Amino acid sequence: MARFATLYSGSSGNSAAVAQTTAAGTEFLLVDMGKNCKQAMLSLQQLELDVRGLKGILVTHEHSDHISGLKVFLKKHPVPVYGGVATLEALAAEDAVPPAAQLIPIDGRQEDIAGFGVEAFATSHDSAGCCGFHIECADGHTMSIATDLGYVSHPVMQQLQGCGLVALECNYDKTMLMMGSYPYYLKSRINSTRGHLSNEECAETLAELLAAGCTRFALCHLSQENNIPDLARATVMERLLQDGRFTPEQLAAGALTLQVSPRHGASDWIEF
Repeated sequence: MARFATLYSGSSGNSAAVAQTTAAGTEFLLVDMGKNCKQAMLSLQQLELDVRGLKGILVTHEHSDHISGLKVFLKKHPVPVYGGVATLEALAAEDAVPPAAQLIPIDGRQEDIAGFGVEAFATSHDSAGCCGFHIECADGHTMSIATDLGYVSHPVMQQLQGCGLVALECNYDKTMLMMGSYPYYLKSRINSTRGHLSNEECAETLAELLAAGCTRFALCHLSQENNIPDLARATVMERLLQDGRFTPEQLAAGALTLQVSPRHGASDWIEF
């Protein structure tokens, strides 16, 4: 059984878990660790995950809301860290990991991590080297996660298509951003092709994925200032209903999974 959940998700910090049950018990990977070690352990407890089952941490990029808890956590629970070369170099240069941390680059290839097949794919974001991850579990079920990207490129879409579950950024509502208090340069950065994905852009991507057969989605990395969970969900749901693939009654009956990841604390598990 393959499962996905977020430990917490939003502009204040991001981390997610992908778990599978084996003969040895539940084993899992974490994607990022953007809050302190204490919060990570509380969320793992909420998800009933034993840290002894952790096989590695995948890091999307070096921004603080994705790595701020990494160093302390690795001191207490040393596991390998995987990511792109530029990201791992930035972690070492910024003293974001212990000196003895095992940093393993996985650019351009699939890495076997305790029965998880993990492939990194580049996303467009203003960091040293941002990536999403395509993860294949031992039972053959797959998922992809992409939480920081200014637009969904064709190579990114290829990594999302065909997955049993897609966790995608749904960062901001354009009206809230443009009418909000952020300075112009920050609004421009967020709204650029190296910034973040809007509710509308996320909705269009998920509509295309739904047409290709994916019915399990997690909305991630919502902005605290420029989004509202109910608004993000409503924007995506309205777009998914436009194509007539499901009726509202079918959606209410569980034909589609659309989970908005909580900012603080763990989400529910989604099986895929």
